[in-house]
Amino acid sequence: MDFLSPGTWDLATVTEVVGVITGLLCVWLAAKQNIWTFPIALISVTLYIIIFYDARLYADMGLQVMFAGLNFYGWYLWLYKGNHREERPVTRMTSKHWIWLLLFVPLFTAGLGTYLHYNTDADLAYWDAATTAVSLGAQWLMSRKKLENWLIWIVVDAVYVPIYLYKELYPTAVLYFLYLALAWWGYVDWKKSLQRDQQKHGAQALAG
Repeated sequence: MDFLSPGTWDLATVTEVVGVITGLLCVWLAAKQNIWTFPIALISVTLYIIIFYDARLYADMGLQVMFAGLNFYGWYLWLYKGNHREERPVTRMTSKHWIWLLLFVPLFTAGLGTYLHYNTDADLAYWDAATTAVSLGAQWLMSRKKLENWLIWIVVDAVYVPIYLYKELYPTAVLYFLYLALAWWGYVDWKKSLQRDQQKHGAQALAG
């Protein structure tokens, strides 16, 4: 693996390494519920637009563009609750969220996968489309601070690792392997936050 030797690094390798570093940082910050996750994520997605275009993973490239929009959306939601500047609490997904996810993922995968397969030189068109669909759902749920977003990330990150190994994007494969651990940590941390909020509200209700 020549990428392990800095003397062999070209611009593409440097771009990928910086993308990996900023990607790890933004997920770590998200797990800590730190608002800086969003500007750091915008740097990472910009770099990965370039990386995935070169790798002919066009759905993943488009995903980064949509991630940029969702990061602006999440940035606002985390700062404002309704019309007031107030930190958004962690909440659980409702049945409506699950129904939306179960309808969106297969429909998006079939539509985008078919388009990429027949109209582009995309590699792994349907896998690319499926992981893109699940990632979009997970990112939307994270923007709304839904606890279960981390469990969905664990599933999709486990699929991404072999895809990126196949495409010889080795630093990115390592990144997504590390995402698995970060996603579990994020889930545990957000669950504790949710339980603290529930206990606080319960105590306030009893006091009232």
